[in-house]
Amino acid sequence: MTSTSTPGLVRFNALEEHAARAALHEACASRAWGERLLAARPYPTVEALYAASDAAMGELTAADLDEAMAGHPPIGRPKPGDPTSAREQRGMAGAPEELKAEMLELNLAYQDKFGHVFLICATGRTGEQMRDAVKERIGNAPEQEREIVRAELGKINRIRLARLVEEEA
Repeated sequence: MTSTSTPGLVRFNALEEHAARAALHEACASRAWGERLLAARPYPTVEALYAASDAAMGELTAADLDEAMAGHPPIGRPKPGDPTSAREQRGMAGAPEELKAEMLELNLAYQDKFGHVFLICATGRTGEQMRDAVKERIGNAPEQEREIVRAELGKINRIRLARLVEEEA
């Protein structure tokens, strides 16, 4: 992979600390993750930013993961007025009502079992794929599911960071 620096990365590196913190919080609700990324600025390449994100995700405590998950609405119910969650959950937008109802039931069963929202990197997935994933993952042990959630958050964070450092202002 080629090392790249984009105009968007240059802008991110140059942001005032409070603005960079806010931008990172939009990508991930975990303060610990955001502070780790903020402390490592400036990034020489986009790949360095992604590597820092992955490393920070790997270091999050259970409480940090809870905080990160709290920033994500349930699949099938994006936050009203939030273009990011609507875009990421596009696969559920046109789903049949039966699938949306099934997903709501599965979300509730998942939350009852694990105590948090079902989290998946929904970008590019169909409603059926998300339903199948929750059906498969609801049988996991809590510790196993926590690590899957960590990996899914890492994927989501990379997508959101990519949008943050796109070339357009």
